[in-house]
Amino acid sequence: MSDSLDLFGSAEGKRPAARAPLAERMRPRTLEEFEGADQLLGPDSLLGHALGSGELPSLIFWGPPGCGKTTLARLLADRSGATFVAFSAVTSGVKEVRETIERARTARRATGRGTTLFVDEIHRFNKAQQDAFLPHVEDGTIVLIGATTENPSFEVNNALLSRLKVVVLDLLSEEALIRILSRALADAERGLGGAGITAGPKELAFIASISGGDARVALTTLEIAAGFARRRTPPAISEADVREAAQRRTLPYDRAGEEHFNTISALHKALRGSDPDAALYWLARMLEAGEDPLYVARRLVRFASEDVGLADPNALRLAIAAKDAAHFLGMPECNTALAQLVVYLALVPKSNSIYVAYKAAARDAMEKPPYPVPLHIRNAPTGLMKELGYGEGYQYAHDHPDAIDAQRYFPDEMGTPVYWRGVARGAEKALRERWDQIRAAKAKRREAP
Repeated sequence: MSDSLDLFGSAEGKRPAARAPLAERMRPRTLEEFEGADQLLGPDSLLGHALGSGELPSLIFWGPPGCGKTTLARLLADRSGATFVAFSAVTSGVKEVRETIERARTARRATGRGTTLFVDEIHRFNKAQQDAFLPHVEDGTIVLIGATTENPSFEVNNALLSRLKVVVLDLLSEEALIRILSRALADAERGLGGAGITAGPKELAFIASISGGDARVALTTLEIAAGFARRRTPPAISEADVREAAQRRTLPYDRAGEEHFNTISALHKALRGSDPDAALYWLARMLEAGEDPLYVARRLVRFASEDVGLADPNALRLAIAAKDAAHFLGMPECNTALAQLVVYLALVPKSNSIYVAYKAAARDAMEKPPYPVPLHIRNAPTGLMKELGYGEGYQYAHDHPDAIDAQRYFPDEMGTPVYWRGVARGAEKALRERWDQIRAAKAKRREAP
């Protein structure tokens, strides 16, 4: 069995102290106890091949809190026979990394035993700190396993990431959580089995459903609920115990991380897909997790112009009103104003014609030469400008009975590109028909002698 050390050299991997939290005491002791091992360690998987060959590669474990990243790293090191050294990027720096590397190099020379260095929250190391691992990963002094809740594509520098294999760990299923909770209730050595505490299937399923796929949260809730149950005879955990233990559920959400962008993307796409129920769900996920309501309001204002646009010009006005309400009321009172807007935006006709038109115009503005403004549509506030031809030949639209003139407003070099085409949906249908009529009238007048 491998040695297991933390940053300060204390032994780990032995039976957790009785006073340790239940979640710590119930950490899996073998890969066979680890939930999800079948998928991660199957014969055709990266880790399965590595264990079969006896050569563990350097890895990044990417997954949400409580999915088993630390435990899996420890168990893999144990199975491979390596010394396991763990520390956190929150409290450690380059000095500690160098000291650990030197100890690993010394141990390798003296005993031939490798070292698996586990770095929790590796995304919190800056580029220089991450670069400190590079030569030692390359020469085999250490096998590095980093754990992160953030997308490693963004948070781990490319030089280090190219030398690591990324393993994605998912949220635990409710079925897996129920198995973990059941083991904790039955285990008399590490769990609650010696106290005679029981919980029915309904209560275990309830804990699993509110734990967000996080085993640590589930076991902590179970432990607190068990404390309430101990006051009664028999000590059976009730749904009321679970509710009291859970209090307010903490949603897995990081206002500065990937989950933030994933969730706002889900809201935006549910609105675009005209699904008010899904849109309300993603809105609630953001607001109840503590997202700034003004951030949500800004995104909805953008949606009103990008995806609704002229199909319902009223959408933008309502979005601005909801933004003002969010600013005036704050949370939680502004939640219904934002919910009202979300349902409206989901149900109104959609058009991205303004978005597409602006992108096309912007592309021409950036990629084509900056042609001069045609003289006839320049203003001429001075006599010199008039002498130079500014404004000469300009046709005042209101001089025509229908306020439609035949002149061109693009530089001659560009011809007459078409950016906005409109869609035949909602209020935009009438605007498109109007634009078709205007273009026809202009063309007719340009052809007239």
